[in-house]
Amino acid sequence: MTQSSKIIRIAAKGDGVTADGRHAPFAAPGDTLHADGTVEHGPHHANPVCRHFGTCGACQLQHCDDAALADFVQNRVAYAARSQGMEPERLAAPAMSPPHSRRRASLRAINGGGRPLIGFTQAGSHKVVDMKECHVLDPRLFALIAPLRDYLSRLKGRYAIGIDMTLTDQGADLNISGFTPDGLDQTESLLDFSRDLQLARLTLDHGYGAESFWEPSPVTVTLGGYPVPFPPGAFLQATPDAEHALVSAAKEWLAGSERVADLFSGLGTFALALVGDATVLAAEAELSSITSLRATANGARLPLETSHRDLFRNPLRASEINGFDAVLLDPPRAGARSQVEQIAASDVSRVVYISCNPMSWAKDAALLAGKGFKLAELRPVGQFRWSTHVELASLFTR
Repeated sequence: MTQSSKIIRIAAKGDGVTADGRHAPFAAPGDTLHADGTVEHGPHHANPVCRHFGTCGACQLQHCDDAALADFVQNRVAYAARSQGMEPERLAAPAMSPPHSRRRASLRAINGGGRPLIGFTQAGSHKVVDMKECHVLDPRLFALIAPLRDYLSRLKGRYAIGIDMTLTDQGADLNISGFTPDGLDQTESLLDFSRDLQLARLTLDHGYGAESFWEPSPVTVTLGGYPVPFPPGAFLQATPDAEHALVSAAKEWLAGSERVADLFSGLGTFALALVGDATVLAAEAELSSITSLRATANGARLPLETSHRDLFRNPLRASEINGFDAVLLDPPRAGARSQVEQIAASDVSRVVYISCNPMSWAKDAALLAGKGFKLAELRPVGQFRWSTHVELASLFTR
């Protein structure tokens, strides 16, 4: 008969795991899993702070205390490296975003039996959890939920609406998809909604891209001390704390580099923090993002060159990389195998790799290791608090 066992770690999807491989949902390290499947709470078990925990798909780990959360983030990153035979020379303590710090979120709204439901979806489902509280969102974003619910309560019939929310320098930026105001009354009501809430911008996406509906002044986000025009839907690190941790690592590791290539640069989160101490090439496939970065660099007369380039289909070649002291890359979740192959074949001796997917990062990192790079430092980042989503910053040298 199976004996009682201690939970020793958290698995990638959030279950507690015993030494003999048994899984228990909502179990924390130090809990005891009994033979009948019941869980006895241990020293690292926490009472969830949100009433929606267990149904809302945004959080998986509210049952873990801060120490267990930090261990989970660090262990996920370390495991990814070791899965490819790499051991970092230094493994830093994780940088964890605090509660109520998330400045970017994608929500859904549906007509649920005659009343609007707004929130994140359930894990593995399209069902909307009607948000009554949220401990990850910045309070300025959460404050928009009740007015949105009030506005949508006036709509008739079925609807499924996407709501993307971002905090910018001017305030909240909303992009609403799957909805078009019907007639003058709804249009004027939406204008009043935007004005009363002092939105920075409201855009509507009818399936052909976001179109500005309300924008009293141009919307910007400040990166590296420079206000950058913010295109609707552009990528922004989800919390200021995580952005600070990632940028600080890049600046520390690239100090002394005179020429840096910032690949998958987006709006310039890293390029604008590095420029001045170094001349920077920023390459990005998203046209609106690289256009915003170019305008910012030109307006401030920065030594920053921009390139509109699809680095998946047309990676920077080894011969081009040879002209740089260092390379920084921050690719999407799938990684950047073709680009990393070119980096590995170049003469560059310093690479900073930022990743939001430890496993795809590890596969790319193994290519660098195979060409003589060592993993000098690894910094885990828990940007999405209480989530199993883990990020990292890494330094490779040779």
